[in-house]
Amino acid sequence: MKKDAVDEILEQWTEERPELDTASLGVVIRVMTLYKAFYGQAASALAPLGLEVFEYDVMSALRRQGAPFALAASRLATETGMSGGAMTNRIDRLEKRGLVSRARDANDRRGVTVSLTPQGRTVINKAIQLRLDAADKGLIGIGARERKQLAALLRKIVLTNR
Repeated sequence: MKKDAVDEILEQWTEERPELDTASLGVVIRVMTLYKAFYGQAASALAPLGLEVFEYDVMSALRRQGAPFALAASRLATETGMSGGAMTNRIDRLEKRGLVSRARDANDRRGVTVSLTPQGRTVINKAIQLRLDAADKGLIGIGARERKQLAALLRKIVLTNR
């Protein structure tokens, strides 16, 4: 099998400190490297739509809810892993572009509900296909069965690191 830059790093550590088991570091460095590459691929895929990855994340969370494509702003922040302040800024940007709208929550005077606009639904429906195409391209070196295996292993790691 062809070696990558991480193999060289691990070999150097093994030479300097042969008593260390560096296998876990090999996994972590590769995942971190892939994050950077995949993020760049996602950003490039979304660029033709004028979307940033974080804007996609917000719109995607709304779209996945199904009709009426709306969530309380606080829940939207939770769904996307953002703070309330960061979410407010994201909503402001998307609202200025006509991709989302916000309204007072009928059940909570202090709450705000964020909804995709018809234009927002059109954009996110295009964006998801672009994201899927980019993800497929990023995983071109492995087959469907390997993708499922990798997803299962990564899920296991994610669940144990919460």
